[in-house]
Amino acid sequence: MTTFFTSDSHFGHAGVLRMSQRPFASIEEHDEALVAAWNAVVGPKGEVWHLGDFALGASPERCAQIFRRLRGRKILVRGNHDRKRVLDLPWHEQHDLVSRRIEGQRIVMCHYPMRAWPGAWRGSIHLSGHTHGSLPDTSQSCDVGVDRWSYVPVTLGQIRERLAATPDIPEERRLGQAGEDDDAEG
Repeated sequence: MTTFFTSDSHFGHAGVLRMSQRPFASIEEHDEALVAAWNAVVGPKGEVWHLGDFALGASPERCAQIFRRLRGRKILVRGNHDRKRVLDLPWHEQHDLVSRRIEGQRIVMCHYPMRAWPGAWRGSIHLSGHTHGSLPDTSQSCDVGVDRWSYVPVTLGQIRERLAATPDIPEERRLGQAGEDDDAEG
């Protein structure tokens, strides 16, 4: 099973077209393009971690319709726009903040970017969304939102390539804050 990560799809949210300068003529075109992009990379047995803001402005019926069309086992890390219409969808799991070992890598996931996170001193990485690509990545943290990744979910391999090409280390490590107290699992 391949694991993917994404965020900030904003299905049904016409305002995101202008706000994030997404190149679609309508929200219907946007939604169809994002569904097609998702299904082009995610197979039926794939797993997708969606790090928040799945939909905004879409009816509960429209949210369910889109959700059913998306391939793979879907896990939600709740975002600030995820309300009942999104939370009631049949997600495999839901979290606000989660630390999980995936493909041998400790990953801390939250909708919001963090300046410090558990395990940063021991090589854990942090994945987030929320900022629509406006904050720079570091060598250990990455925005997995659709605005940053050409509207498709991405693999850990793709994320690792981006992290390896990013010279800036996380602020906590750069400033030399107490790594000995890091509470990540070993």
